[in-house]
Amino acid sequence: MTRYIRHAAGFCALLLLALLVNAARVQVVRAGSYDANPANRRSAIARYGQPRGDILVAGEPVTGSRDSGQQLRYERTYANGPLYAPVTGFSSQVYGTTLLEHTQDGVLSGTDPLLTPLPLWHGLTRSLSPGGDVVTTLNPAAQQAAYEGLDGRKGAVAAVEPSTGRVLALVSTPSYDPSVLSGNAAATERSWERLNSDPDKPMLNRAVRQTYPPGSTFKVVTAAAALDAGVVTDLDRPTRSPDPYRLPGTRTWLMNEGDGCEDAPLRDAFEWSCNTVFAKLGVDVGVTGMTKTAQAFGFNDSALRVPFSVARSTFDTSVDKAQLALSSIGQYNTRATPLQMAMVASAVADGGQLRQPYLVERTTTGDGGTAWTAGPRPVRQVMRPETADLMKELMEGVVTEGTGTNAAIPGAIVGGKTGTAQHGVGNAGTPYAWFVSWAQREEDLTPKVAVAVVVEDGSAHRGEITGGGVAAPIARAVMEAVLNSGSGSGG
Repeated sequence: MTRYIRHAAGFCALLLLALLVNAARVQVVRAGSYDANPANRRSAIARYGQPRGDILVAGEPVTGSRDSGQQLRYERTYANGPLYAPVTGFSSQVYGTTLLEHTQDGVLSGTDPLLTPLPLWHGLTRSLSPGGDVVTTLNPAAQQAAYEGLDGRKGAVAAVEPSTGRVLALVSTPSYDPSVLSGNAAATERSWERLNSDPDKPMLNRAVRQTYPPGSTFKVVTAAAALDAGVVTDLDRPTRSPDPYRLPGTRTWLMNEGDGCEDAPLRDAFEWSCNTVFAKLGVDVGVTGMTKTAQAFGFNDSALRVPFSVARSTFDTSVDKAQLALSSIGQYNTRATPLQMAMVASAVADGGQLRQPYLVERTTTGDGGTAWTAGPRPVRQVMRPETADLMKELMEGVVTEGTGTNAAIPGAIVGGKTGTAQHGVGNAGTPYAWFVSWAQREEDLTPKVAVAVVVEDGSAHRGEITGGGVAAPIARAVMEAVLNSGSGSGG
């Protein structure tokens, strides 16, 4: 009898061991695949079973959570949703997450290991920490000024602090309210379909995800390349530029909007945006020199994150001389996001140095402790410091006596460059109005803000759409908001 009992006990022990091995296999080895299984709602129920952390602007939350009383309990809410949508993105129980809601999801949802002092314990118990907060670099006054300035027109504004890379404003219009995508009711699906079918594309983040021909604002890059290469050594010496200028190897003549561009010195050509001068300068610098400078500014960089991805701005490196001439005045295949052009103005403003822009200052734990901080940003020398000084002088001249006088601010030093980019079949489309600029108070040692504005569909007559007339006043309002706030970041 004793022998049978021992056999039975041994068999039971084997069964228990098999159960433990299988439990370990399920809990550890297969846990990831079970969590990812669409049929498993436990993770979704847990995810929405607690309030989500908030995104903060100047210390105030622009997001929130609402108790719906449903199985997926907490839904996302947004304060001033359309104003901050190009930064927050949306968090939807049906359609997922975008922008900061996506890149910072671990912090906001409480799944980031940095939020708990005992990550191993939370991993074993599969519990969530309270959601942490994301502190942005935005200046609320600058964000509001940009939004009001665009006034619902298709366009975008990007503003950065040159000395740090902090993004002070990021606006895209027309915009939308992310709250309408938060729940899982039938109305959420209808809102999704409506927003995606809207021809004005309100969910397109034009500030970072749309590229445009930069037009004459790209002449900042071309002028910097010419000065760095020694093609131009004196801002006031004639440039030996014919008007009109025949594109090399073609029978096509490039014209100017106004008179006085023949052999114009760089200073005058920059102030009055002479196409012929800058097209020839680009050819004189050459593909290698123009490419080097453009890429130093950030063109052709597909890795830029702020922390969400930014569309690649492009400068074509495989061009003949005629194409290079057009590329050098912001046409042909040259394309840029508004954020990229704000980076161009920022590099000029900061002595030729460019810091990678960023939107998140720090993240916090659920109890307010710091989980992560941005820290100093990498610096890239885009142009020689003496070239940057000359570029600042040129941009100041545009605002004091050139095409950008609408950006002037009393008591401040402002530099800028206008642009009117042609597009469409036969350049028949309404031109894009551009303005890039920087500003500092007269008592400041360095510029405090750099801005880029693009307006796609100004309502004036086609011949009246100019960067100076349409985009410069918006840039001025944003720069004033930053200068009047006393500091760049509102974080």
